[in-house]
Amino acid sequence: MLRAQGHRFYTHSDTEVIVHLYEEFGDAFVNHLVGQFAIALWDRNAQRMLFVRDRAGIRPLFYTRTAGRLYFASEVKSLFTQPEITRRLNPQALGEVFTFWATLEPHSLFEDVYALPPGHLMIVEGGEPRVSRYWDWEFPKDGIPDGRSVDDWADELRERMIDSVRLRLRSDVPVGAYLSGGLDSSVITSLIRNFTDTPLRTFSIGFEDAEFDESAYQRDLVNYLETEHTHVTCTAGDISQLFPRVIWHTESTILRTAPAPLMLLSRHVRESDYKVVLTGEGADEVFGGYDIFKEAKIRRFCHRYPDSTLRPLILKKLYPYLKYNPAASGDFGKQFFQQGMEYIDQPFFAHVPRWSTTRRSWRFFSAEMKSAVESKVGYESILRLLPKDIGRWDPLNRDQYVENHTLLSGYLLNSQGDRMAMANSVEGRFPFLDHRVMEFAANIPARYKIRILNEKFILKKSMAGLIPDSIRKRSKQPYRAPDSLSFFSGGKPVPYVQELLSEESLRTAGYFNPAAVGKLLNKGANGRIIGFADNMAFVGILSTMLLDKMFIQGYSAASFE
Repeated sequence: MLRAQGHRFYTHSDTEVIVHLYEEFGDAFVNHLVGQFAIALWDRNAQRMLFVRDRAGIRPLFYTRTAGRLYFASEVKSLFTQPEITRRLNPQALGEVFTFWATLEPHSLFEDVYALPPGHLMIVEGGEPRVSRYWDWEFPKDGIPDGRSVDDWADELRERMIDSVRLRLRSDVPVGAYLSGGLDSSVITSLIRNFTDTPLRTFSIGFEDAEFDESAYQRDLVNYLETEHTHVTCTAGDISQLFPRVIWHTESTILRTAPAPLMLLSRHVRESDYKVVLTGEGADEVFGGYDIFKEAKIRRFCHRYPDSTLRPLILKKLYPYLKYNPAASGDFGKQFFQQGMEYIDQPFFAHVPRWSTTRRSWRFFSAEMKSAVESKVGYESILRLLPKDIGRWDPLNRDQYVENHTLLSGYLLNSQGDRMAMANSVEGRFPFLDHRVMEFAANIPARYKIRILNEKFILKKSMAGLIPDSIRKRSKQPYRAPDSLSFFSGGKPVPYVQELLSEESLRTAGYFNPAAVGKLLNKGANGRIIGFADNMAFVGILSTMLLDKMFIQGYSAASFE
């Protein structure tokens, strides 16, 4: 297309294509891009700077303004090489993470440092930045009927996924794939095997603790596809050892240790001389795969039929993968159905139980931190991110949109996806987050995404005959890793945890109440941190203290080895 318009190319670099697209289409050049990118483009003739971030938010782009200058980088640590840029954690953003699991666009964890939101571009001319959205998730309004059969939807979905996978196999170096044993990575690897000529090389992570381990399912698919495979077992010691380096690369407070095993896995990918891997992230957001979507469906049913005898039976079908299934308790069921019902008409209704559990971590904040966040961070904070007509969408679509604008770009792609791969100079690619797949999936009727309580129904149907039924029909088991127990050995915290969570360190940093954290630390030493809330609080506090030490006080990640 560009050559036909008279453009001459002097290299084989994809970066040169961007320049020619801009020459041809101006700011609209981004509409012709597919994939993941963070772009800074200087137009010397017009004296203007253009910044663009990909639609899903896979690649990061940060900026700050100080002393009349604009600084930008793909990592916050690069900004902090400039002495004139002040290093401070942002209390409001910290409160957002301890509520929503991620900062809300465009906040970062650092004061006066901003992230360009996914699907946005920023133009700087005349010294003033102007941010606008060029793409967003859009869903049908008012339940527009569709005459297509479920088989038609499944067939087209399969074709679109084949195209997305093929596109992401283009590379000057060998391309591998992650294989978790779940549906999403099985889809990617099966499409590679069945519809491309690329040699299939796969990598997986497993755990010593059977509660988290999916090795048996991984072996099923490896045998089925006859792939060359590398399996890595992650121990609790690996997690505690890697965790400081994890925070160095996430540049954010996190509430789970799940990124650490992925960093270990990407290390093995690189040691196997692979620099690119395909991964299944994004499928749950795009096709309705999370428990939170099923929970909301049940809670809405119970709101409509409060006297239904099916309520306890339905709830017990949730969380089959958990060692301590909270749904098995009648008391939990009663609390679960009642929690957040005052938000039944709000577009963020589905997320209130999770946010409420996460926000319990606020009890560990110092008095100063509580004062700083209480008036600025509430559930309604999310409303400024939502389209005005979101109330006309199907409830599942509303749930998906909120999830995609909080957890997906703010945590999963940042802390578990791009950052953990790039920590070992490995490029992760995400076929489910091709914007053409996302746009197609947005128009699939909600009843085909979750059929009764069968999540990602349409994706499973599209893969019939291509992956084993043992995987296609298994209940979803979310990727999880051992949390607080990873940081204790012989009834004691590992040394750097003991130091970071000491009364002196906590008091000096000022974010948390030393007495409250001390009690939590004692619970951990006695093996009594077993609930979601306490585990999230522990990991969140520890990661925040690491963030403070490394980014505010200037320690290196190696200081904690």
